[in-house]
Amino acid sequence: MLIKEQKPNFAFLLIVFVGCSIFLFLIDQIYAIIHMLEKLAANANVNLVYVQTILKIIGIAYIAEFAAHITRDAGEGAIAAKVELAGKILILAMAIPILTVIIETIINMIPST
Repeated sequence: MLIKEQKPNFAFLLIVFVGCSIFLFLIDQIYAIIHMLEKLAANANVNLVYVQTILKIIGIAYIAEFAAHITRDAGEGAIAAKVELAGKILILAMAIPILTVIIETIINMIPST
């Protein structure tokens, strides 16, 4: 907080650096989680395309949230809202194939008269 009051530009760069450092520190754990989920999906005979798509959606959500927080910290609340909206639209676009399969499966389960 002291740095933010004295040198806001430096504080912003420090926030970005710390955020990226934390992400890089956790990348091994993230990889282990992703690898475990892929193995579980393979054991359950789930198409890996769907699992990878869901993992990409989760990644987009985290990246959009991180970017929105950074822009909000920089005092740009309006841009942060746009970043969040863009993330939500990307998530929706990536989820369409999965939603299509779910709807088709439900339709196939309904008995035809």
